[in-house]
Amino acid sequence: MSGAPEETFRYYGYRSIPRMDSGAYTTAIKESDALVFAGGSVFQDVTSVRSVVYYAGLVSKAKKAGKKVFMVGQGVGPLTSFIGKRVATRAFNQADLIVVRDPISKNTLQALGVTTPVKVGADLAFLLPEKINDDDSLSFNIGDMRSVGVAPRPFGKDKKVVIELFGEFCRLLFQAKIMPVLIEMDKNHDGPLITEIEKQQGGKIPDLRKQQTPMQIQGRIARMDGMIAMRLHAGILAASVGVPPLMINYDPKVSAFSKMLDIGAAIPMDNLTPQKLFESFMAFQKDRDRLVKVMVKKREEMRREAMVNITAIKEGLPSTVSA
Repeated sequence: MSGAPEETFRYYGYRSIPRMDSGAYTTAIKESDALVFAGGSVFQDVTSVRSVVYYAGLVSKAKKAGKKVFMVGQGVGPLTSFIGKRVATRAFNQADLIVVRDPISKNTLQALGVTTPVKVGADLAFLLPEKINDDDSLSFNIGDMRSVGVAPRPFGKDKKVVIELFGEFCRLLFQAKIMPVLIEMDKNHDGPLITEIEKQQGGKIPDLRKQQTPMQIQGRIARMDGMIAMRLHAGILAASVGVPPLMINYDPKVSAFSKMLDIGAAIPMDNLTPQKLFESFMAFQKDRDRLVKVMVKKREEMRREAMVNITAIKEGLPSTVSA
């Protein structure tokens, strides 16, 4: 299931169906042995409880069709509403297999009363190919200025808070002779936000947009000196190529990721100022050599943990299915 089936086929070569096409889903599930939720935080009600209800509905349809349901690479929550908690609990209890990407998600499921056994693995993005583009022309370094990635995301009701925070932060980086590069992880949400941040600073901030695959983003990040990320997967992609990410904590999944990487606590979003973020990043970078060594060790560990998802799926498939 894909939000952009044509792009999915063009970039990866896999057939897919529109994720909101109920008829196509019904046909696909009949032809399948299992429904796999392959990662992400789809069971959360921060944006809307509709997400939980929609995906729980897919689980129910699969079970009614007599299919296995595997939930792997899951980040669970936040779940704050009565409906969200109840619907998510039912969906996870219907699952035949659950693998979460961090211990906090496991604790969340246990607190909800989920009785299906829960394994802890790691985010599947750690299984992306290691090979990156060797074209040095992709580097964002300008002269002797080091470049760092900055991956913001919308947060809260007042978008000006994020715009001003990252706009002024980028200005402080530039004054310190560090080149900020704004990274678009979600073209629908991050793209407009980056445009506003650039306007706030006169439109003079380099950015990284419209990358076709995560591997292309990896290749660009690998040539950067650092990463400041609100977006979880910006941090994951940075870690996967050995660049220590300073995470900004707007959600429990971000703090859980920082803890798993052993790179220090994520910076709380509450009352965060550009100056405080700048000082935190400069202190973080002073320890960069040690953190890079930590990254090398941790990314191998995370790859092994991510393989827990694949192994669990293979073991959970009917014995007549070739894995």
